[in-house]
Amino acid sequence: MKTTQTIVGWREWLALPALGISSIKAKVDTGAKTSALHAFIVKPYQKDGEDWVQFFIHPWQNDTNTVVECHARLCDQRQVTDSGGHREMRYVIQTEIALGDQRLNAEITLTDRESMKFRMLLGRNVLKQGFMVDSARSFLLGRKLSHH
Repeated sequence: MKTTQTIVGWREWLALPALGISSIKAKVDTGAKTSALHAFIVKPYQKDGEDWVQFFIHPWQNDTNTVVECHARLCDQRQVTDSGGHREMRYVIQTEIALGDQRLNAEITLTDRESMKFRMLLGRNVLKQGFMVDSARSFLLGRKLSHH
């Protein structure tokens, strides 16, 4: 078991390298079991006999001009209840998260977060891999990486 814990603030910049997202601001959410990523025009498809999903994302808040097209292998589809108590069927992918100097594999659910301030929620499935949250601080693992 990992003995040292990395402290993160209530919001952090991270990257999703396999999805081509060099930087995205995430809200650290200890109330969320699974991490969630903003996605729209989500389309499942078959590739080499496997289930994949194509989706688009606006990685930066207040910017609908920057669009990233993503492709990921589909892990699951599951019913998720959001903080407002609404239930929604979501696609689940597994991808690498670059958080500070660490690289983690994590399941992420895809959902429309266009109306939300943060394009991503970092849930307990990532935090329990060696992170503690200092809710009074922000961006402890570094500032935003370049846009491209």
